[in-house]
Amino acid sequence: MPELSEELAFASTRNLGKKLRAKEFSCVALAEFFLNRLKSIGPKLNAVVTLTDDLAMREAALADRELASGKDRGPLHGIPYGVKDLLATKEIPTSWGAAPFRERIIDADATVVARLRDAGAVLVAKLAMVEIAGGLGYRQANASFSGPGLNPWDTSRWAGGSSSGPGSAVGGGLVPFAIGSETWGSIVTPAAFCNVSGLRPTYGRVSRHGAMALAWTVDKLGPMCRTADDCGLVLQAIAGVDQHDESCVDRPYEYSAESTAPTKRYRLAVLKGSAEHVQSEVRDNFEASLDVLRQFAVIEEVELPDFPWATVASTLINCEAAAAFEGLITTGDIWEMTAAEDHWGLHSQTVISARDYINAMRIRPKMQRALDAFLKPFDAVVTPTLATVAYPIDRSWSEYRDGARSTQITALGGAGAATGIPAITLPNGVGEGGLPTGLQLASRAFNENLLIEIANRYQAETDFHLNVPKPL
Repeated sequence: MPELSEELAFASTRNLGKKLRAKEFSCVALAEFFLNRLKSIGPKLNAVVTLTDDLAMREAALADRELASGKDRGPLHGIPYGVKDLLATKEIPTSWGAAPFRERIIDADATVVARLRDAGAVLVAKLAMVEIAGGLGYRQANASFSGPGLNPWDTSRWAGGSSSGPGSAVGGGLVPFAIGSETWGSIVTPAAFCNVSGLRPTYGRVSRHGAMALAWTVDKLGPMCRTADDCGLVLQAIAGVDQHDESCVDRPYEYSAESTAPTKRYRLAVLKGSAEHVQSEVRDNFEASLDVLRQFAVIEEVELPDFPWATVASTLINCEAAAAFEGLITTGDIWEMTAAEDHWGLHSQTVISARDYINAMRIRPKMQRALDAFLKPFDAVVTPTLATVAYPIDRSWSEYRDGARSTQITALGGAGAATGIPAITLPNGVGEGGLPTGLQLASRAFNENLLIEIANRYQAETDFHLNVPKPL
């Protein structure tokens, strides 16, 4: 086999699959290629917790044998990937990004890991994350024993959290795709910061069995990929009912094996004021994105229904996190956390009253009904993903964001967290310092394919997702 070109590091999952089937290289050679990048570049980004060399070589060799015998498991067959280190993996440590658990082994595979193995994908790494997925209230990039998640576009900037490793690994060409988790913003933030396409599925679409629980009624697992199309390929492999996860819905999900080119004209909503109080480049890129979308969509400005979206979401998350991790306080493990504020953040969460949690749970169904009625006339609602580019790692985040705080983006983020609707973020240009910016589309529950369809149309008209960072 010829030496693999560096361009393959940023190839889409679909294209890599085509090259494997054309026998341009083997599954073993592809796994070795990405393992070498993980070893050489991963430490520069603090992106990797554990390399899974032995497992990867076994899975890649099996993938080669199966292809040679005519057995093809689908578009992910032979494709290397990484998972956020809150997904359990048999015989491999699962740290949750936290120092007390850095050597801990949960000796079973999470359902998502098992399903990707069944799809023929090759696990090459457990990827870094913010400790306890940010549930302790972190306020700095250094909130992980593996060090601050660094952005492949500028290592003086943050990769985003809490799925920092998946964001920087896909953005830096260390893996073709990764699995992240989101409670509030933990897929879309690192995806936008690192020029990645990231999909947050509907709550219950993907099993969380074997995944760390931060907030049981809020957490989601989803793909972070080179393209929106790749997100569909990965979601097809991991979605579906699971007897081990009672929150997982029995609702079939299928994504076309080949992208189609629909001619439908979409109806999109733009939240009024969502591009106010954002960095000027973010605003300019968003307006340019709307011009692209107008080629195949009608766009209408709207206002989100009047609910305390962010307050309800944060109350739910804080109370459920306090219940999930009370043991950190009683055992004293809390003092081993890396970020100073994570030593005490959980204490404040434990004193939120049951009354507040119950009231949040009572208002949640009203919010879900109101949001669904609001979204029903539209195919998607569109906003900038974030108000700024990636934050500096050596400055106060609140100071950096001062003046760039979109209440509408925050409200939609809270709405997505509390009600469980899906969203996708796409690269849509560069801003301050040449750093990536993102475009977000959200839709009604279980409308992932519609979001991907619109995103595919957008990416067919633009090439921002093809941009790559300078070599590290």
